[in-house]
Amino acid sequence: MLKNKGHPSRRDNLAVTAVALQDHILHDLQLRNLSVADPSKTRAPKGENTSRSLKRNTKAVIDTGLQKTPQGPKEEDPEKEYVLDPKPPPLTLAQRLGLFEPPPPPLSAEEWGSVKQRSVSQGDSMQPCPICKEEFQLRPQVLLSCSHVFHRACLQAFERFASKKTCPLCRKSQYQTRVIHDAARLFKATCATRIQACWRGHVVRTWYRDLRRTRPPTDPKLRRRFFEEKSWPFTS
Repeated sequence: MLKNKGHPSRRDNLAVTAVALQDHILHDLQLRNLSVADPSKTRAPKGENTSRSLKRNTKAVIDTGLQKTPQGPKEEDPEKEYVLDPKPPPLTLAQRLGLFEPPPPPLSAEEWGSVKQRSVSQGDSMQPCPICKEEFQLRPQVLLSCSHVFHRACLQAFERFASKKTCPLCRKSQYQTRVIHDAARLFKATCATRIQACWRGHVVRTWYRDLRRTRPPTDPKLRRRFFEEKSWPFTS
């Protein structure tokens, strides 16, 4: 008993390993928010806390009679790309013990550029979403670090359904997500092309109708009818 004092036993190592594996599985399956206790019974009443916070935040306002121009929030660029998870998740106990690989570090701007270039070369934004099989159009679009593209809502629904963060196509886990707008730009360009085509068709049809009213045709029968219509008010 005295010889083994201060050294962890094999049973203790197995217990720590089991706890680490259980913690990693719970973290991987996104089950950390589950609780055995009823949340409605464990919540503290918020009435007193809210009243105290309101009293603390209440300040006297002095009306000086001068009009102040309201300053609204600054409008951000709607086509700005950004990363949804800029920081890697904290390491689990199993990852710290070396039982599982730690999450990869965040991708740099150059690495995201190469990932996007690979997605553009594959034409992912020009194809329908692999999950819902519908066109991207103007709906939010996300690019994964494995160069696959999905609707943002479709990817979130897939993660909730699978209870795991894995790519629906290549099954890569611990991926990083970036919001892009390539499909929206392509859809806007397609809509602009259609509008221009409709306008050009309208202009050409109007020009052709005016041309038929002013220039006589070469066919004898159509030419005779053309001059008869021109001279019809005077013959009556």
